[in-house]
Amino acid sequence: MGRWEPNARGRLERAALDLYLERGFEQTTVAEIAGRAGLTERTFFRYFADKREVLFWGSAALQEHLVDAVAGAPDCLAPIDVIAGAVEVAGERMQERREGARRRQAVIVANAELRERELIKLANLSAALAGALRERGVDDPAASLAAEAGIAVFKIAFQRWIDDDDRDLTSLIRESFGDLKAVTAGT
Repeated sequence: MGRWEPNARGRLERAALDLYLERGFEQTTVAEIAGRAGLTERTFFRYFADKREVLFWGSAALQEHLVDAVAGAPDCLAPIDVIAGAVEVAGERMQERREGARRRQAVIVANAELRERELIKLANLSAALAGALRERGVDDPAASLAAEAGIAVFKIAFQRWIDDDDRDLTSLIRESFGDLKAVTAGT
């Protein structure tokens, strides 16, 4: 190993994504990821429990930001508007990571196990949002419906964002929530 360089987590993440895209997720080993990053396997396991976690390690932080945004929303807002605001906050945080998001999504789409893990992550986000709405006094089924709708909107806006170079994620989220409201209003 060479001299110490900063940002081991970022280097491991870049190396893993490069290898996953070059060779495939299943064919890539932790040793290869660490080697490409100029680090040891032991260092890899300081940051990630396994090679899947390279793709999902930010889920807890995303969930925390979403829940905090719901908790901090004005009391006068309808549940769907609280969720829309929270999802927009998440979109703002992700805006600078478009290329990484594209690469990550390409790896996930190519692997059934990773697609399943992504769906579990989204279900957990929805459950956390519904729980945050319940903390605000929103009863079910309204809390669950608003949370599920918010995650559906996020998924659609996110896919549009990684497919489109010209639009920012926050505006796509707003537009998609507008589309949802139009669909549910019957217009």
